[in-house]
Amino acid sequence: MTQGISLAGAVTGVGSWPGTDPREAATVVLGELGRLPHLVELPARGLGADMIGRASALLVDLQLDVSTTAYRVVQRRGSVAKRATDLLNQDLDALEEAWESAGLVGADHVVKVQSVGPLTLAAEVELGTGRRVLTDPGAVRDFAESLGEGLARHAAEVNRRLGAQVLVQFDEPRLPAVLAGTLSGRSRLETVRAMPEPEALAVLEAALAGSGAVTMVHCCSGDLPTDLLRRSSARAVGLDVAQLTSADLDGIGELLDAGKELAFGLVPTDTPAVPATWRDLARPAVTLIDRLGFPRTTLRTQVAVTPACGLAGADQSWSREALKLCSEVSSAFTDDPESL
Repeated sequence: MTQGISLAGAVTGVGSWPGTDPREAATVVLGELGRLPHLVELPARGLGADMIGRASALLVDLQLDVSTTAYRVVQRRGSVAKRATDLLNQDLDALEEAWESAGLVGADHVVKVQSVGPLTLAAEVELGTGRRVLTDPGAVRDFAESLGEGLARHAAEVNRRLGAQVLVQFDEPRLPAVLAGTLSGRSRLETVRAMPEPEALAVLEAALAGSGAVTMVHCCSGDLPTDLLRRSSARAVGLDVAQLTSADLDGIGELLDAGKELAFGLVPTDTPAVPATWRDLARPAVTLIDRLGFPRTTLRTQVAVTPACGLAGADQSWSREALKLCSEVSSAFTDDPESL
């Protein structure tokens, strides 16, 4: 797989999409995101279709099912893993069908796939004892390696079906909480320690490297751990610009200085109370780049545009409009960023 993938100047979705029809979703996403479409997630379909459930279809030699409180590690493959695999295959079939209908052939095209990252997965899944996987360092490493291997297989399958290059996005919304030690135990007797950054980086890297792909880490939470992400091998970092504070500025600048590409989440995930134009939505990114002292051409050479986060909670109308607005913002960044 070539390593020539770049997000700069692209528009893409974060991952989730409203509704339950994978063919309709694939058709819309390919129509709106010609350069960097993504394999959508449809969590409204229930167990096995949400972010953690999807992982049960990707993990190698590790099995998940559900308990009364969360997804849990089990000895044998259960109904949830089978359902997750069936749903993933339906999504791949739908994307392949839409891909062929659109006449997209050849390795010049890129498609993005998403998975929960290893640290968020370890934070959300229970061991057989009911404790978070995150409380067992050995289990955390096993999950990271299993996830990386599973994503390598997944990316290879997507490449086989579509003939396209594959970008793998790791979703890590729990990463700041893992580092801060703010996750609660499942019981009063369980404590969840703060994971030191070097250890968290090693876990993340095991999955990133194991995927064998060009990778991106997405975190739409506050307190973005920019130093850890800068030291990772991920090509790009996705973030919600609205979550940034003045304390994050130096870290964002260091990401850009290090050559990382940034996927700026700029378009709200729900219909805004006050209608916004593409120029309104572009302004926070322009202001950020100006405050950091970078030339506005950075918006063309190192920035992609996305919604702020997944669109599963939006209605179909706004989801389409959000992607169109992302495209308008990106076009402005690409065509004439100095005039913004």
